[in-house]
Amino acid sequence: MGNQYQALEEKWQKRWEDSGIFRVEPKEMKDKYYVLVMFPYPSGDKLHMGHWWQYGLMDSWARFQRFQKKPVFFPMGFDAFGLPAENYAIKHGIHPDISTSKNVSHMLGQFQKMGVSYNFEHSVNTSKPDYYRWTQWVFLKLFEKGLAYQKEAPVNWCPHDLTVLANEQVLEGRCERCETPVVQKNLKQWFFKITDYAQKLLDGLDTIDWPSRTVAMQKNWIGRSSGTLIQFQLERHEEGFEVFTTRPDTLYGVTGVVLAPEHALTLKITTPDQKASVETYIEESRRLSDIERQSTTREKTGVFTGAYAIHPLTSEKVPVWVGDYVLGHYGTGAVMSVPAHDERDFSFAKKYDLKIRQVILKDSQSHPKELQEAFTEDGILCDSAQFDGQNSKDARENITQHLEEKKLGGARVQYRLRDWLVSRQRYWGSPIPIVHCDDCGAVPVPEDQLPVVLPENVDFQPHGESPLARCEDFVNTPCPKCKKPARREIDTLDTFVCSSWYYLRYPDSQNQDLPFEPELMKKMMPVDKYVGGPEHACMHLLYARFINMVMHDMGLVPTSEPFRSLTHQGMILGADGQKMSKSKGNSVSPDEYVAQYGADVLRLYLAFGFSYVDGGPWDEGGFKAASRFAERVNRLFDENSSCFTSGEALPESLRKEDQVLMRALHVAIQGVTQDTERFQFNTSIARLMELTNALQDYVRQSPHQGVLRHILESFMILLSPFMPHFCEELWEQSGHQGFIAQAEWPAFDSSWLELDEITMAVSVNGKVRAEITVPKDAQEPTIVEAALVQASVARQMEGKTIIKKILVPGKLINLIVK
Repeated sequence: MGNQYQALEEKWQKRWEDSGIFRVEPKEMKDKYYVLVMFPYPSGDKLHMGHWWQYGLMDSWARFQRFQKKPVFFPMGFDAFGLPAENYAIKHGIHPDISTSKNVSHMLGQFQKMGVSYNFEHSVNTSKPDYYRWTQWVFLKLFEKGLAYQKEAPVNWCPHDLTVLANEQVLEGRCERCETPVVQKNLKQWFFKITDYAQKLLDGLDTIDWPSRTVAMQKNWIGRSSGTLIQFQLERHEEGFEVFTTRPDTLYGVTGVVLAPEHALTLKITTPDQKASVETYIEESRRLSDIERQSTTREKTGVFTGAYAIHPLTSEKVPVWVGDYVLGHYGTGAVMSVPAHDERDFSFAKKYDLKIRQVILKDSQSHPKELQEAFTEDGILCDSAQFDGQNSKDARENITQHLEEKKLGGARVQYRLRDWLVSRQRYWGSPIPIVHCDDCGAVPVPEDQLPVVLPENVDFQPHGESPLARCEDFVNTPCPKCKKPARREIDTLDTFVCSSWYYLRYPDSQNQDLPFEPELMKKMMPVDKYVGGPEHACMHLLYARFINMVMHDMGLVPTSEPFRSLTHQGMILGADGQKMSKSKGNSVSPDEYVAQYGADVLRLYLAFGFSYVDGGPWDEGGFKAASRFAERVNRLFDENSSCFTSGEALPESLRKEDQVLMRALHVAIQGVTQDTERFQFNTSIARLMELTNALQDYVRQSPHQGVLRHILESFMILLSPFMPHFCEELWEQSGHQGFIAQAEWPAFDSSWLELDEITMAVSVNGKVRAEITVPKDAQEPTIVEAALVQASVARQMEGKTIIKKILVPGKLINLIVK
């Protein structure tokens, strides 16, 4: 269809824009259906095929929801801060603000060509001061509540991007963006205290309609463990430390304890003769990421500190080791070693010749023996003082209670979740609204002084510290409290902070006085349907839930959860089955296909060629098949356009061929409606292809013009979410006024699915011999007559007499013969 089709698409895009049919004003809506798709990074210069897949088909789904009479609010914006945009600007030698604005403009043009029905009048751009002013406000609110704090901590450092990464941004020891191996580095950083919300985040997962795999991933990431906190005293030191365990029933089997390399006591308690080896070990551990240190496939290593701890219940001395598999910022930074009942402790003990003491037996008939491997199951306690003979479950409770009575520990709940690291040592991000004063400490910038504007005259080439440190005009500022000379915070906020609250800004994007009006949020929140990639399960989706919960606790939003229902789209791969990328040479440009075939044909192929939640490899043949289908539909309407001017109405009495077509229509209505609602776009298109086949069979006969018009009108509406421009044109050419996008969705009538004829099995003496088709209300004589004319049945009747007939209505007739 080519250039002619492009002209058609531009025509309808202009009409939609001029008429404003998709525009909505949240403040004026009586009700809402808030549909949101994760907004894109304008880090490249154009939308790629994955964007068309995600955004084009979500537009189809939103259009479908409008047909269901839902008051759809469907905004779009740009996640414009962050490393991808900054790296793009560095690569091309231009300022990030210029490159990002240019890329946003280019993407807006592509969105227009796509024919999307977004509410762009409520767009956001996270890199603009009118947005990040409120990102800074969110930071200040968390700071006021004690949920934003700064501390020196070992962090994940990307040597390529020269910035820190949150744990969630490290995949198998590598930067999730550039795949460079991550190292550990001690830096003073800003954190959000997401751990305060660990239980709320866990409980909330049971209240939302999310994919089970995503829920499981978040539950695992939060990692709730119920166990016991146990206090150990150090020999010859006033200090002690705590360990957390889920197996207090193994306490009497402790033969050592292990501290993290970064534990505050590690170097302090190390004896002089062990100091060199411990310091060397600590230095080596700093080169490893947390992921590497905790890998279950990596062999445990450690060094003896020379110090001993006192067992809390037996007073026995146990050696204190330092081991890099223990993390200083996870749990207490110390673990107890029970070699007999932990596989990795067993290997560690064998490697370093430590004691192995069995205190759990398989059953009451068993006896302690030299173990060849760790016994990790529950069992019966032995060599455990007054707890001997108890089963593990009871012993866990009783030993915990005993520790509480002796004030040496007690029951605790622990989470794997760590606080959210939000500092970044890069330029292109929201400045953190904090001023550091020698007298007043960390002072928040007053709200009426927001935004803290990101300066333009900055050398933003990365050097290992924030480029803002080299901008004296930005850094030097008076303290908001005492007015003495002070220095601004030089780190910027991680872009995930920007996207953690953007769904709240969309409905109130023009508000200059507030980030969002709480009264408006009562109407607009939560988001009814959210769509985006599963890779954000433990990053954006977790962060957004946390920020929304904080806003809810402040009384600013009505619900604790931001997204009521979530769907993940799959990924369009290259024809080689690999992720599309320029470096692999397997990327496919959507612009080329739009130029040759039009945006609707591309959208049609994406809808039909893949399962939306699974994705799959690009198939040139499949695309051409979709193009041929579009051409076939176009011919069908061209060749039968006279039905729209014939004046014939739908007759009261339908012929058999009319009824067959009506049945095909209602099968399609039911299928397209149900499947589109479930994001099963490929089967929706398949239903329409089946209806097209039925239409082509019908027009080869003597079609009734009224019936044909009725079917074609319904067909146009069913197809229009997937080919919106094309169907608007057909709608106009068929004589209709207004937009097809505002037409009535065809009503489904289940009575058309009831067959006039049914298929029944015919048995002779209990063995099926044939199948027959009879009217659905046929009585026994008619059924028997139809059965007897079947050749396979007639052969069984030769020389025999029917002595009994057994009829199972609608299913079978069994003839008993003798």
